Amino acid sequence: MRAKRKQGSISDNVFQTPRQKVIAMKFIHITDPHIVPTPQTLCALDPRARLATAIADINRHHADAEFAVLTGDLAYLGEPAAYRDLRRLLDKLELPCHLLVGNHDERTNFRNVFPDTPVDENGFVQYVVPTPAGAFVMMDTMEAEASSGIYCENRFAWLEARLAELAGQPVYLFLHHPPFDIGINSLDASRLPDADRLASLIARHGDVRYMFYGHVHRAVWGAWRGTPTSALPGTNHQVGLTLGDTNEMLGSHERPAYGVVLIEDDCVNVHLRDFIDDSPRFPLLDKMSKGAATAADLPRPAPSFAGI
Repeated sequence: MRAKRKQGSISDNVFQTPRQKVIAMKFIHITDPHIVPTPQTLCALDPRARLATAIADINRHHADAEFAVLTGDLAYLGEPAAYRDLRRLLDKLELPCHLLVGNHDERTNFRNVFPDTPVDENGFVQYVVPTPAGAFVMMDTMEAEASSGIYCENRFAWLEARLAELAGQPVYLFLHHPPFDIGINSLDASRLPDADRLASLIARHGDVRYMFYGHVHRAVWGAWRGTPTSALPGTNHQVGLTLGDTNEMLGSHERPAYGVVLIEDDCVNVHLRDFIDDSPRFPLLDKMSKGAATAADLPRPAPSFAGI
């Protein structure tokens, strides 16, 4: 039933009774936690505390999600102790999680601490997760001691075989390095090469619906050769928006976030969740909210909305 609106009312453009949405699947996207061993800090921040805050927020507000996906740079220098700290943090997450590696990771150390994460026949951290919305294909784009993305012949052969097996099914790709430029020279220099070959595989499959990536430490939405794409801020530090001719990689303390992803049959929506935000929440359509002179004057929302 359509929402009824009072003709001529100031609320004509406000849904009074939103239609019931049927979500095929909800999952959480986290990227680039860059964990360092206790008690180290990174860029004057504590990556462990930041990720712990994100996990607590997910448990509080989004425990109904199917799972979380972490798209690489799990550790900053790939030390075994950093992965052990990461494991302790993820043990507190009330969701299953699927892990990818990035250029800051060390594959052997990662596998020793997370032996249950699947790998392909060549030891790359690549696997397929069946979901109610389609197949989530996890790609391994890291190469030891290289900041740039690498996708070798063996990895391409694996991906080609998986996409052939998944013909007729919706597919969602997850990887650390994007195969395209985002306009920040210092990041574009380390993008995934062989973009034409990857694009050809995507086109041949015919139903790759979305690409989720990491690496860039920024919220970036767009499309690459017809495939929608997005990246997110890291959970620790960010990369500044240095568009133009500079090759400087500017670090920043812009706010971290994770993504809440809602997949329906006909769309994908990615909501950015600032998990350290403590600004006021208030009933927006309440007259007292409209007339409030200070934050202290704002009415409180229902308890169920606290912190959302």
